Amino acid sequence: MPPLPSHVRRHGRLTAIVANVARKTLWMLLVLWGITLISFWVIHLAPGSPTDMETTLNPLAGEAARQRLEALYGLDRPLHVQYADWLLRLLHFDFGNSMSADARPVLTKIMERLPLTVGMNVTAMVLTLLIAIPVGIVSACRRNSLLDRSVTVLVFLGFAMPSFWLALLLMMLFGIELQWLPISGLTSMHYEQLSLWGKLCDLAKHLALPILVYTVGGLAGMSRYMRACMLEVLQQDYILTARAKGLGEKAIIWRHALRNALLPVITLLGLSVPGLIGGSVIIESIFALPGLGQLFYAAVMARDYTMIMGNLVLGAVLTLFGNLLADICYGLADPRIRSAKDDV
Repeated sequence: MPPLPSHVRRHGRLTAIVANVARKTLWMLLVLWGITLISFWVIHLAPGSPTDMETTLNPLAGEAARQRLEALYGLDRPLHVQYADWLLRLLHFDFGNSMSADARPVLTKIMERLPLTVGMNVTAMVLTLLIAIPVGIVSACRRNSLLDRSVTVLVFLGFAMPSFWLALLLMMLFGIELQWLPISGLTSMHYEQLSLWGKLCDLAKHLALPILVYTVGGLAGMSRYMRACMLEVLQQDYILTARAKGLGEKAIIWRHALRNALLPVITLLGLSVPGLIGGSVIIESIFALPGLGQLFYAAVMARDYTMIMGNLVLGAVLTLFGNLLADICYGLADPRIRSAKDDV
């Protein structure tokens, strides 16, 4: 049978890619709908109500005031009606207004806090990868050596160290004893009088300790994971064949072994994307940073349902985006996966 023309093969691959993207998009939308449905039901099961802060702590507010507030927030309607109304607004990218005292739009408050939280976590993630991948490779290539054992001890010390305890130690050392870095807040009191370069340096000083805590926390697990993956890949038959053919050790490690060892690490990165919000609550509270984690914690304590749902939707979108990003990175790291997708 003669081979198909090149334009027919390209058209077939393009059709397969479009169908694959459409299928994954539909699946992501269904998963997102399921997450919002379960989350909306669960948060209403928790004891307390958004009206408690305005009525229970106010001796002049009676049952009539509580009922008026519930009618204002729409809490007097059945739960499924509340969810349908919230979902309809979400389809128009309207997250509603916060149930706190300021009653500001949820999306506005999230967008104010999002750049700080995402910026710190992405910076820490990049630093973690830049350090953890070479450390894991060197440890795997020099297995059971003094360097490998020393790195293992240091890594496990960092892994066993709670993030809040490490944050307090760094604050005492660099902020109180040495007085090199500030220990709280995002900017200094004289921030507005600084030049552009001075403002950037001031922000960097305030964010240095939080980013360092994030980096140390992720460095331990990522480097050990990279070491284990590299050890497994170095024992494969194609690595032995490459060595038998006389390829240099650097070419074997960086051109052949690294790509396959990165696949499990990519999975770990995709799963760590949702932690951009959840893992920020403690660090942002310790360093008094106005980030998204602190906003989410305050919303949970105040039973601010609309704000909680806004943060949960953002976390769900980040989770699905992380999985999609991991899938794309699979194809970039392993040509076999790209070929398999093209053949679908």
